[in-house]
Amino acid sequence: MSKLISPHGGEHLRPLLVPKEQRGEALARAASLKKVRLSSREVSDLFMLGMGAYTPLDGFMSYDNWKGSVIDMRLADGTFWPIPITLSLPKEVASGLGIGEEVALVDGESGETLGLLLVREKYSIDRALECKHVFRTTDPQHPGVEKVMAQGDVNVAGPVMALSEGPYPVKYKGLYLRPEEARAEFEARGWKQVAAFQTRNPMHRSHEYLAKIAAEVTDGVFIHQVLGKLKAGDIPAEVRTKAIQAMIDNYFKPNIAIQAGYPIEMRYAGPREALIHAIIRQNFGCSHLVVGRDHAGVGSYYGPFDAQIIFDELWPGALSCKPLKVDVTFYCYKCDGMATGKTCPHEAKDRLSISGTRQREMLAKGESIPTQFSRPEVVRILQQYYQQQALPA
Repeated sequence: MSKLISPHGGEHLRPLLVPKEQRGEALARAASLKKVRLSSREVSDLFMLGMGAYTPLDGFMSYDNWKGSVIDMRLADGTFWPIPITLSLPKEVASGLGIGEEVALVDGESGETLGLLLVREKYSIDRALECKHVFRTTDPQHPGVEKVMAQGDVNVAGPVMALSEGPYPVKYKGLYLRPEEARAEFEARGWKQVAAFQTRNPMHRSHEYLAKIAAEVTDGVFIHQVLGKLKAGDIPAEVRTKAIQAMIDNYFKPNIAIQAGYPIEMRYAGPREALIHAIIRQNFGCSHLVVGRDHAGVGSYYGPFDAQIIFDELWPGALSCKPLKVDVTFYCYKCDGMATGKTCPHEAKDRLSISGTRQREMLAKGESIPTQFSRPEVVRILQQYYQQQALPA
């Protein structure tokens, strides 16, 4: 019997990906169905449903689940869920779909058939209400708000069957782990308590310090990075994975850290996104999630520790995966090492503030990056990428 944490909402994962041997028949059926085009976020959500990362959801949300998720962070049956997972369509497209009809889900960019949906419900939503609760703002400059406000007028709900995992298993072979595969890897290593470290950036010294704190208090750390679509200016996943692996290979003891990736598209919902990251990591078998400064934030929409505070506002039993809350991290010249605001007694002038934003700025300008900021093996990989970007087309 597994000693890992149970999946969210029950004892079993709920992957919705059709087995390979059955996909041919399902794809043939899909060819004769009406086609529904998905946005990049909806494609990402379908892949997440397919791999079981969104357990216990069975598809795109009904009105009651949407409303409960938005306002109370609860599905209609009371299960904790902090961000709606929905499929939206223009009115003229939705009106052509009948309740009880099966439709093919296709990638809005490539046209590839990715899944099937059984239409159970169609409904309109208050997009401003969703943004106010989920993002804590209705500012259209917020990338998550911008996507919600631009989506179709009608949500279509129903169970799905995923027929594809996109390019991820091939493009990121060995890194693309499904929840059951991650759990099997943890079991093989004898890990029972596992800390997940979420990242969408190459890991600098502050990230490394956080991951090592997590490894100290658990059996191992699962460095789990975003492979889905990011905002403009973020470093591509194929570069990040190389940089992170260089750090693991050179600065982590063997059997302490695993790097993996998953196909989520960031919503930049700050506190609410930290909560859904915890649900996802629970499904992957992680007992803890590292929550540092401004987790899943963007700009100045959230306070630096709002994503930590929100965990304290949950009701008992809402979530089994626990946060590992760590204060702001930096390099202190007087301490002569990495430290946090909780432990370091020195003044701001003695501290080197470390951030992904600042690292990208230095790389883009060709500035030298000190070893106190990022490991040289990591910096070399990132510098090569930026040098290639600067070359004329």
